Amino acid sequence: MGGVFQDKKVLVRIVFGLVVGVIGLSMLMYLVPPQAPGTEGAASDTVAQVGDQSVTVADVREQLNQIEQSGQFPKQLEALYAQQILKQLVQQKEIEYEAKRLGIRVSDEEVSERIKLFLPTVINPDGSVAMDRYASEVQARARMSVPQFETLIRQGLLEEKFRRLVTDGISITPADLQDEFRYRNEKIKLDYVYIKPEDLEAKISPDEVEIKAAYERNQANYQVPERRVVRYGLLDMNQVRQSVQISEDELKAAYQQNLQKYEVPNRVHVAHILLRTAGKTDAEVEEVRKKAEDVLKQAKKGGKFEDLAKKYSEDPSKDKGGDLGWILQGQTVAEFEKAAFSLTKGSLSDLVRSQFGFHIIKVLDKESAHTKPFDEVKDSIRTPMVLQRVDKLENDAADQMASAVRRSNRTALDDLARQFHLNIAETRPVAMSDPLLELGNSKEIKEAIFHLQTGEVSQPIRTDRGYVIVTAQEVQKAHQGALAEIRDRVVADLKQQKSTEMARGKAEELSRRVKAGEKLQAAAKSLGFEAKTSDTFARTGSISSVASGRQLADAFGLKAGDAGAPLPLGANWLVYQVAAREEPNPADFEKQQKELTTEVLERKRGLAFQAFQKALEDRLKQEGKLKQMPDRLKGFGGA
Repeated sequence: MGGVFQDKKVLVRIVFGLVVGVIGLSMLMYLVPPQAPGTEGAASDTVAQVGDQSVTVADVREQLNQIEQSGQFPKQLEALYAQQILKQLVQQKEIEYEAKRLGIRVSDEEVSERIKLFLPTVINPDGSVAMDRYASEVQARARMSVPQFETLIRQGLLEEKFRRLVTDGISITPADLQDEFRYRNEKIKLDYVYIKPEDLEAKISPDEVEIKAAYERNQANYQVPERRVVRYGLLDMNQVRQSVQISEDELKAAYQQNLQKYEVPNRVHVAHILLRTAGKTDAEVEEVRKKAEDVLKQAKKGGKFEDLAKKYSEDPSKDKGGDLGWILQGQTVAEFEKAAFSLTKGSLSDLVRSQFGFHIIKVLDKESAHTKPFDEVKDSIRTPMVLQRVDKLENDAADQMASAVRRSNRTALDDLARQFHLNIAETRPVAMSDPLLELGNSKEIKEAIFHLQTGEVSQPIRTDRGYVIVTAQEVQKAHQGALAEIRDRVVADLKQQKSTEMARGKAEELSRRVKAGEKLQAAAKSLGFEAKTSDTFARTGSISSVASGRQLADAFGLKAGDAGAPLPLGANWLVYQVAAREEPNPADFEKQQKELTTEVLERKRGLAFQAFQKALEDRLKQEGKLKQMPDRLKGFGGA
């Protein structure tokens, strides 16, 4: 949908893509808007000091909260993200410190011009900014305040200036391009044997002497944890749901009360092909126009629109054949909307020019504004009403059960079951680390089970199945496991150990035999393995489900017929021989030269800027201008 929709996500992509993308910050900066001006030093816990500027725990927490609200990272990684955010904030302060020292600044005019680029819709015909729309647009679409937005722009422009200062003199040589061309395009085909310990375990049968010896060597590893047999009473949500009935009159009343929810506005289901022009010169735009006209001709002559979109479109929707789904009025840029809503179902537009490029639009379906009838939506009304009623019945029952348990936590579970219509069941003996699937493997239930005294009952606990009351029926104390008790564990561990050793030994033996001149296929067969041949692949490719081109980097330095050293892949081993090499085709160099030039130059510039950042940081440390106290981040992630 990129290049069409004017919603929050689009502006966030534009802001962070153009500002942070240009300045080359890490992925975290795409997700985190900067702190508002004036907040520095507001918290007492300083975690870094750059000159007279501070980074505080509150600054890091603010950034994390922004990411967490957007659901962009798992909570268990909070400590890692906090460290990365601290690093980014310190680098930002270092750049600002150095800019001040060198007299480098970003003018208000530069900020204004960049804002006009990002938010063309708030610019009046005379070129001035419509201030009444500006603040609301930034808040609604970027989800930040105007000071935050302008700080982001200013910081991005400042780092752009430093990047240019550091990297404008960097160039690449023809040898750089040839090396990159070769690196990308040389390919190999391998004969290989993939040896996995798990496939060898079946061949291992430890005798009683080995088993006893393994047990005696590792007795400390074979502690049997405390286990408990649990009885529980379940208020089954599914049974409660089946008992709930919603009448037709109740459904109709709910329909009438929420009639506006069932109003469908004018909308069209569209697909499009986008050829981008943003950032191109007039001459390049004209070339794009010609290409777009050619694609349009193909579509009008019966070319399958979905296939043309996949082949030519420069919008993410190309993977779905250009399908953007249903769009409403006011949801897209004006030129796109006008064309889409003026077309009839099944028709195709002429070229439509927007700020993003040339669009070819096809209307797949169209609906005029209407209200969905009751019969069409009554089932969708019934489900939430049933769930709401079930929740109330369950919660009322849970409150009553909790009250009964509070009066005495030694009330017999059977008595509670009769009173509240609970289903009684009993588990096998379970340890704290064992799955308890019948109760949804709930952590809260596990903690309740292992804190109860025998005969005590828990408070009601909510699970996916309903409310549960548990009691510890029997407690089996933790103890040193006797061999007879944990024999299966000892045997499994022993077989795993021996199969791992065997896999390594077989890989080394097979490799020696192949390097001595024996055919890989014959040597593998004599050892009980099957040799296979890969497809031809480049460094960016792989042997499917075995190893990546990166892991096989050494193989690209070998000649056809050479065998590599056995390659460990976790517990598995790969023995391989180069079956064939495919040298890069010199004729492809010219086709790739522009892309190679861009990527090699960007990589060299990126490395140069990283070196500059490292040197700046080292200098500031030596001068006593940079002080960091990362231990103060220990509160993040539960550390």
